[in-house]
Amino acid sequence: MIMKIKLILLLVTLACSAALLAQQVPPVPSPPEAGPMPVPAPPSLGASSYILMDFDSYDVLVEKDADARVEPASITKLMTSYVVFHELAKGTITLDETVVVSENAWRTGGSRMFIEPSMTPTVEELIKGMIIQSGNDACVALAERIAGTEEAFASLMNHYATELGMVNTHFENSTGWPGEAHYTTAHDIALLSIAIIREFPEYYSWYSEKEFTFNEIRQHNRNTLLWRDPAIDGLKTGHTEAAGFCLAASAMREGMRLISVVMGSSSESARASESQSLLNYGFRFFETVQLYQARTELATSKVWKGLQDQVSLGLSEPLFVTIPRGRYEDLDGQVELTPELSAPLAADQVVGSIEVKLGEDVVARRDLITLNAVEEAGFFGRTWDSLRMWVGGMFSDDE
Repeated sequence: MIMKIKLILLLVTLACSAALLAQQVPPVPSPPEAGPMPVPAPPSLGASSYILMDFDSYDVLVEKDADARVEPASITKLMTSYVVFHELAKGTITLDETVVVSENAWRTGGSRMFIEPSMTPTVEELIKGMIIQSGNDACVALAERIAGTEEAFASLMNHYATELGMVNTHFENSTGWPGEAHYTTAHDIALLSIAIIREFPEYYSWYSEKEFTFNEIRQHNRNTLLWRDPAIDGLKTGHTEAAGFCLAASAMREGMRLISVVMGSSSESARASESQSLLNYGFRFFETVQLYQARTELATSKVWKGLQDQVSLGLSEPLFVTIPRGRYEDLDGQVELTPELSAPLAADQVVGSIEVKLGEDVVARRDLITLNAVEEAGFFGRTWDSLRMWVGGMFSDDE
C-alpha cells in the first residue's frame, strides 16, 4: 500500500515538472515567409566600359562608363550592316545581284574575306563575309556599291546613328579602321544592336552562323560565345591595339532577350567570359514583363464641347519593365490626366501620363494618348457645355 502511494506521488511530481517545463520553454517560432530574392551586386569586369540592357524595356541593368567614347574597332560593322539592310528594304540592292570589286576594296587591310578584282561576289556573299568573317574588304565593296565611295557611305552611317539616338557616335569608315573622329560608346552600340534585331529579323540569323567559306577559304565566326551557350545568337566582335577586345552579344532565354556590350577587354577569352557573366547575371536576377499593349484602352476621359463626350486613352507603344525577380506584385501604376479635355482632339494627342513604381522607385513613365479623334460639336453643343463648365466651376471646392 505504501509502495502504491509513493508511485502515485512520483507520477504526480513528474507530471507537474513536465507542465512547468513546458511553460518555461518558448514555442518554436514559425519560419518567416519567403520574400523576393535580393539582387546581389553585379559582376565587376576588367573591361574599360560595358553595359547590360533589356531588349524590350530598354532598361539598363548593369553599366560602367557606358557613355564614354571609345574606339569601336570591327563592331563598326554593325552599323555597316544596318545601312545595307536598309538598302535591301528599299530595293536599291538585292541579295543575288553581283558587285564589282574595286582595287581599293581588294587592297583593304586588316581582316578579310579575300575577294579579288576578277571576282563578282553577290551582295549576300559580301554580307556574310562582313558579318561572319569580319571582312574589311567586303565592307568597302558594299559601301562603294551603295554610296559610290566609302566616305559617302560613312555619311549614311552617321545619318542612321542620329536617327537611333546614338548621340556619342561618329563614323569615318565602314570597317572600324582607327580614326580620330571614329568613335562610339557601349550604350550606343546596345541601341544599334536592338535596332538590328527589331527591324531586320529576316537577316539577324546571319550573326549566329559559326563559319563561312568563300574563295575556298573557310573562316570561323570570332564570337566564341556561339559555341558556349545556345541562347546566344549574335552579334559582333572587334579588336585593335587601341580599342582592345570588344564584343556586342545578345541572348534569349524563356522569352527574355538581353543585350551586352563589352569594350576594351584584355583578351579574346576575357571579352567572352565577361559578356557571359553579364548575361548570366541579368537572366538570373531579373525578369521582363509586359504591362500594357500598344493602342489598347487603359482609361477613358470626359470630353467637353465634342461630338462624343468620352475618349479612349492608351499608349503608342507596348510598355515593358524589367524588375528583380519576384517583385511583380509590388508594381503600382498611377494615371495623370489633363483636367477638362475640350474638343477638338486629334488622334494620338498626348493628354496625360502613366507612371509605374516599384516601391518608391519609378521604373517607367509613358505618355497617354487619345486612341481616336473627337470632333468639335456645333454651336449649341459648345455653348451648353460651356455653361455646364461655368456652373460646375462656381460650385467646385477651392483648396
